[in-house]
This record gives sequence, C-alpha cells and structure tokens, in this order.
Amino acid sequence: MSSEGQQSAEWFRATWGAVRSEIQKVVVGQDEVVEGVLVCLVANGHALLEGMPGLGKTLLVRTLGDVLDLGFSRIQFTPDMMPADVTGTSILSGSEGARTFEFRPGPIFANLILADEINRATPKTQSAMLEAMQERQVTAAGERRPLPEPFLVMATQNPIEQEGTYPLPEAQLDRFFYKILVPYPKRHELAQIVQSTTGTTHAVATSVATGADVLKAREIVRGIEIAQDVLNYALSIIVATHAGEPTTAPITKRYVRYGSSPRGAQTLVTAAKVYALLDGRFHVSRDDLKKAAKPTLRHRLLLNFEAEADAISTDHVIDEVIAHVDAADRDPVKV
Repeated sequence: MSSEGQQSAEWFRATWGAVRSEIQKVVVGQDEVVEGVLVCLVANGHALLEGMPGLGKTLLVRTLGDVLDLGFSRIQFTPDMMPADVTGTSILSGSEGARTFEFRPGPIFANLILADEINRATPKTQSAMLEAMQERQVTAAGERRPLPEPFLVMATQNPIEQEGTYPLPEAQLDRFFYKILVPYPKRHELAQIVQSTTGTTHAVATSVATGADVLKAREIVRGIEIAQDVLNYALSIIVATHAGEPTTAPITKRYVRYGSSPRGAQTLVTAAKVYALLDGRFHVSRDDLKKAAKPTLRHRLLLNFEAEADAISTDHVIDEVIAHVDAADRDPVKV
C-alpha cells in the first residue's frame, strides 16, 4: 500500500469511527444497524429497515444529520399520499397580471430522508420515490431537478402489520443497497434507554464531519483494491443463489425461486470495501464479503412456497450458500 493509500485508510477509519461513536452517544444499542446505515451512506446506497415501531429509527436518522451537519426530512407514508406530497408541486404566484408558476420543493429535497412505513404508500407514490432513489433527481412539471448530495433514503416497514399496505415490488427492493433488521434492545440497553429518556439529562450529538467528508469517503471506497481470487469468491456467492447454474447450492435448488441480480454483486463488493476501510485496510478480504452478505442479499432472494412452509428464512439460505461456496473452495471435486 502506498503512503497516500495508508493515509486515506487512516483518515477513513478515524473519521467514520468518530461519526459512529458520536451517534452511539444518542442511539443506545443497535450497533449493527448504525454501522449498516453508515455503510449505505458512504457507499452511495439506500437502506431498508425492517422492525417494530419505537426502536429508534427516526432518532438514528436525525442524529446522523446532526453528526454530519446534513439536512434531514421525515416522510410519513399513508395510503392517501400523492407523488406531489413527496416531490413537491408548482403553485401560481405573483401579482395579478404577472403571475407565474413557482415550484415548491417537497420533503424529498434533503440529504437524509426517513421514508417511514414506505409500504403504506400506493404504487403510484412509491414510483416517485423510485426515481429519486435511482436517478437522484425529481421530474416535476416536465423539468428535472437534481437532489442534493449526499443523498440517502432510509425507508422503514413494519414486518407484522400488513393490512392496508402495498408490498414493495422486487424492482424497487433491488434498489435498496441494504436491508437491515432492527432487533429489540437487550435488557441492559433498554434500562439505559429508559434512564436517558425519562430523566433530566439528554445526550446530545455534535457535528464531527460534513457532507464533503461523505463525498471524499465515496471516492476513497472506489479506489480500494480487490484481489481476483476474492472477487471470484464474491461472484461464486452470487452465482450460487441462481437455481439454474451448475455451481448452485443445494438449498437454492430447493427453496429459491429467483436469486440475486447483478446489482447484488455490485453491492456485495462495494460494501466489503467499506468494511475493509473501517478496519483500517486498503484491500478486501473474504470475511468482509461474508459480513456484507446478509444485508446485501436478504431482500434480493425470492423464496418459494416450500421455504415458507418449512419456515426457512433468507438469512438461513445465505448461510448455507456461503457454506457451500466455502466447501467448494476446499474440495471442488466433491461439490
């Protein structure tokens, strides 16, 4: 590694370690969730969080905005919400005789967006979010308007209550960089949450980085090297989720209807680069890929009815796929 590369890796680890520590002053527990959201932000992706209400998702995004001095916006999705409620609309303004249409930006025009209960919005409204997420722009009144950078959508959905919801189509799910499961806090974490929120003192996060640091970090991530054998390992994991391939994992043949898209391979490699930098390295390891596998693939694998009947989760399938790829590496003849 060159001295410049070493300095970049050290800056990255120090900066994002400080960001994570500052967030953890306010957000108790949820360390994996915090890390996952930071990975999405640095990798220029979006996060889909699945968990019960009241687990700190709004607090996390607001705190992230405070720590990075970025604009924050919260959109509460409901079935009657229209696309203009998200993107903005044009209104007639000016004095009589000289009136013009003026565009009023919607809540999507911010750096950090919390799309709360996104699956409660109709497909028409979800499509407006899709353009913003993928194209980083909004088309309104026939004009394209770019969104601010950096831009991160953190969408949430309730895994239990499905009445009155519109499940996200696979094409939109695939555009989320990560799907992160938000667990209940442990007992000692719950005690700390209750004490900090019902007492007279409140933890406050301070700004330790800026949006410019996010953009700089993204450039560093793209410069990370990945050895050919490590890249082949990543591709083997993706291909092992495809039912029609010779190297398909046995569990894939039994339970998976559709495997990961090429975007899953891109996400897996990019996320692994971020994990390498967070560990102070300028190269990707297989362990980095394994760490990124579940949040990368759990929303990109479509299981069949037999998997549902046997209570097989996508996380279990991913574990078995990785075990199959590892076994093939050790003894390619038997596999």
